Amino acid sequence: MKIIRGRGAVTKNGRFIFPKNEYLTKDELNGFINYNYNNLLPKYRENMKMYLGEHDILDKDPIDFGPDNRLVVNKAKQIVDTFNGYFIGIPPSISLEKGSNNDELQVWLNHVSFMDKLNELSKQTDIYGKSIGFVYQNETAETRFNYVSPTKAFIIYDDTIEHNPLAFVRYEFYDNQSQWQARGKIYYAEAIYDFDKESIDYNAIPNPYKLVPAVEFYENEERQGIFDQVKTLINALDNAYSQKANQLDYFDIAYLVMMGIRLPEDKKTGKPNIDLVKNRLLYLPDITPGTNPKVEFLSKPSDDGMQENFIKHLTDEIYNISMIQNLNDEKFAGNASGIALKFKMLLMQDKAKSKQRKFIQSLRNLFRIIFSVGQVIPESAKDAWEDLQINFTLNVPDDVASMISAAKDAEGLVSKRTQLKLLPGIVDDPDDEIKQMEKEKQDSIKDAQQAAGSLPDYMKQSDSDDQK
Repeated sequence: MKIIRGRGAVTKNGRFIFPKNEYLTKDELNGFINYNYNNLLPKYRENMKMYLGEHDILDKDPIDFGPDNRLVVNKAKQIVDTFNGYFIGIPPSISLEKGSNNDELQVWLNHVSFMDKLNELSKQTDIYGKSIGFVYQNETAETRFNYVSPTKAFIIYDDTIEHNPLAFVRYEFYDNQSQWQARGKIYYAEAIYDFDKESIDYNAIPNPYKLVPAVEFYENEERQGIFDQVKTLINALDNAYSQKANQLDYFDIAYLVMMGIRLPEDKKTGKPNIDLVKNRLLYLPDITPGTNPKVEFLSKPSDDGMQENFIKHLTDEIYNISMIQNLNDEKFAGNASGIALKFKMLLMQDKAKSKQRKFIQSLRNLFRIIFSVGQVIPESAKDAWEDLQINFTLNVPDDVASMISAAKDAEGLVSKRTQLKLLPGIVDDPDDEIKQMEKEKQDSIKDAQQAAGSLPDYMKQSDSDDQK
């Protein structure tokens, strides 16, 4: 752990630490902001630039001779979008037990576009290594939710073994004509304070949640982005493609060689009456005596096989080390079954499952804040965050036939509800499905009874006939 300023410290993974139940001085607050700006922000900016396709090769000095292609093969964006789509392309289900509380929760989730914002938050964790979910009251005192980039915000944790949130700091930089200054807010559990570079305004605004209203989301304890481990490989791939393009451009110009053949010459200069450069001609009229004249195109050196092999190895290693499946790989294509596809995506599935566990923990902490003010659901049920049912469904092709077969084989071995759970993506809510099946059964019996009542007498069978 490294001391930043005063009592403030930072861990190796960039987590800010401060003594429990203490308040930051202005100097200590500036220490955290400066560390975030000088030490963490450069990495965040570099990762976002890579995601946007602004790679290092575009900033290289121009070469002195020959073609100078600058090709960007944006594997960073492809890795992030592939994994984020796999992880949260199907929105997770967040619910309580059936009843009015769950109904109110679903209305609120739709009202604040929660799933869309959660998707963007998840993408930020892939790019930056972490993101922040922020709960606040809008102008009409409604509970709202949004995601906040770690480039201009951070959470400070206490120095206990559990590292509970102590404060959330959100700021912007403003130009005061002489220098850029940070201004923003500090959110403690009890109160909210405004600050600028010079001072903290201790005219507190009450915090209605009585909790630090922000939660950190991340997918690994190291707070690494999904392509942090392969950034050098991505830059090497850009260089390889650019060099290949340069060589193709350079050797694309074919030169005709004329040996032992003399062209008409200018009497004054003694040079041939032809533009050798414009016509890409190598003119060699004087050759060794006895050598036959020759006209041919100059052959080009080619190392295309070596280049292609290097590019393939780079591409394979980028996907292998990042643990993301290359969906464009020929081995991945074809009419493979859902089970075969899942085996091919096993590493990415393990990575997504780990991220799920982190996100479920963070979501529970987030809804603890959301439920605390009694606006989304009644305040009497504020502890319902502990009973939240949070289910992620990975966005992978399913083998429907195998799922149906497994559900049929479970008949009589497990309850109907458990049996229907074997059909994810087909049956969203087993309880509702059971009710619907019962209703259809009752409707079928009712229809049969009505049909029996309309039969002619000779088709009806009496009890005496049954006894006979």
